[in-house]
Amino acid sequence: MPFLFLSNVRIRWMLITLFGLMLSGCGQTIANKNVQGLAFPAVKGSSLSGVEHQLPGDFLGQKTIYLIGYVQNAQFDIDRWLIGMDMKRVTTKAYELPTIAGMVPQFFSTQIDQGMRQGIPKELWGGVITIYDDGEIVQEFTGNSAPNNARVMVIDEQGKVIFFHDRGFSVAALNEMIAAIGTAEP
Repeated sequence: MPFLFLSNVRIRWMLITLFGLMLSGCGQTIANKNVQGLAFPAVKGSSLSGVEHQLPGDFLGQKTIYLIGYVQNAQFDIDRWLIGMDMKRVTTKAYELPTIAGMVPQFFSTQIDQGMRQGIPKELWGGVITIYDDGEIVQEFTGNSAPNNARVMVIDEQGKVIFFHDRGFSVAALNEMIAAIGTAEP
């Protein structure tokens, strides 16, 4: 599974969290929302390999999985999802979306991305799409309370959220996600 990356992920999240907290301080807490059935908002981001992406537009016509993290501690939850997906042989493309709201991270995005690149193998850089400019849009869409939990979504071929979970990894939630994408192990 080429998008599975676990080495030194803490480094990238430390950098992201540090710069995110510099601007937001306490930040605005937005109540979590169940966004299943809604269209994912149009946002832009850049992969660690340097490719600019428009989400969900660039992936229309195929189901995709988004693993969204707002703080460093969300990486633990994301890792559990990635391991579970690997063990269940999920083949739907998954993208990790570090999503940082605020102006300071935008100013330091080059340094933050470089720190992330140092922590993962080059062949996996395309699976990490950082969202800086539109971080507020994504956080308003899902809510950002309980930020240590990843926001896990399956986006359908038209850009609509057909699975959403933000309460931490569980096998039951993984099985629900697999049912939503229709790729259960034989």
